[in-house]
Amino acid sequence: MTTNTVELGDYCHYMLKEIYEQPGAARNTLEGRLSGNHLVAKTFDFEAEEVFKFITNVQVIACGSSYHAGLIARNWMEELGGVAASVEVASEFRNRSHVVPENCLIITISQSGETADTLAALKYAREIGYQHSLCICNVAESSLTRESDIVLLTHAGPEISVASTKAFTTQLIALLLVVIALGRHNALAAEEEERIVRQLRSLPAKISEALQLDARITEIAEKFSNKRHTLFVGRGIHYPVAMEGALKLKEISYIHAEAFPAGELKHGPLAMVDSEMPVIAVAPNDELLKKLKSTMQQVRTRGGELIVFADPHAGFEGADGLTVIKAAPIDDIIAPIIFTIPLQLLAYRIALIKGTDVDNPRNLVKSVTVE
Repeated sequence: MTTNTVELGDYCHYMLKEIYEQPGAARNTLEGRLSGNHLVAKTFDFEAEEVFKFITNVQVIACGSSYHAGLIARNWMEELGGVAASVEVASEFRNRSHVVPENCLIITISQSGETADTLAALKYAREIGYQHSLCICNVAESSLTRESDIVLLTHAGPEISVASTKAFTTQLIALLLVVIALGRHNALAAEEEERIVRQLRSLPAKISEALQLDARITEIAEKFSNKRHTLFVGRGIHYPVAMEGALKLKEISYIHAEAFPAGELKHGPLAMVDSEMPVIAVAPNDELLKKLKSTMQQVRTRGGELIVFADPHAGFEGADGLTVIKAAPIDDIIAPIIFTIPLQLLAYRIALIKGTDVDNPRNLVKSVTVE
């Protein structure tokens, strides 16, 4: 028996194993960082806390899935933390001039801590006047942790599959901890911190519930066996969730997948919708649901096949051309993390049917160490 067989246990691929490790990874990332309904002060060192007092702007730099995590966190930063936030692809950050905001914290995100574009962007940011840096990383002794002033480790454990799963969800958890730390000095009230922490504590159980959708997702994956293109849509904070779902699908199944804000379909992408173009929607029960349903109706009237991952209270019921997968009721704060889980499973099950190399997709590597 090989080492890899022992490590995989009962799983066929590392990706599936790592998807199912997410409840434990979430638990490990939170361990020692929460006390009662509050963030533990020592989560960040004393010098970090002194820096946080003056931060009113955040600039996130990352690539791939980590970039999507940053886009989700931007919503949290501004809505919950009261901190202005920008997010940029690391490989593009050095390709333009910048006006450096006052009291700005650079946040870099990388699973390996060796992503060349992210490291180069951090170096450039320092050269042009950004003074403070924080990295979210899964590897303690990495180049990015050494180059950053403040470090927050995710404790996801080794992630072997090229397609990021548990690293992505634990990055989101870490980013919520940063939102709390920054928000304390800005707009985050004590009762709001308590609400976020309660939801963070519920994550391992909620992720486990989402994993129970695997059998249902396996059934619908057959719909994609001969498809070549797919659209993903979401609104607000769930648009980057749709982006992450599209990335997972294209990475490991080689199906061309694009994500759009749902409201943008009518501005061009709707022209591509027909019976051969499945549309996958992320549908939480939030204030944007009515607008999302309007977009979904536009898809159906054009013969598009809809697959909707929905909160059970969102009012979606299955019909011809409309497949609904209902998740457990989810709080609006952690909903982006939970809705990510079935999208990971969908990509995996489709790739399995298509017979691709799930853990090592063509032309890709786990740690991108070249620019």
